[in-house]
Amino acid sequence: MSSTEILERPDVRDSETDKSDDVFHYVRKDKIAESAVMGTMVQALCGEVFPVTKSPKPGSPVCPACKEIYEQLKKE
Repeated sequence: MSSTEILERPDVRDSETDKSDDVFHYVRKDKIAESAVMGTMVQALCGEVFPVTKSPKPGSPVCPACKEIYEQLKKE
């Protein structure tokens, strides 16, 4: 998987869950549109699984585990 196939996406949780954990994750770019339209689940680099329902905004918090994995992928 090359770094051009990864894009930041949100970890979306139901309104009943704790919103303090909301961070954006890195997922495969080709799965984003499918998830947004069809409601399928995506898997982030860190292993988190969720449906894409929001777009990231500049300055939004990024999952530390995803960021670390992504930085390692860029070096290879």
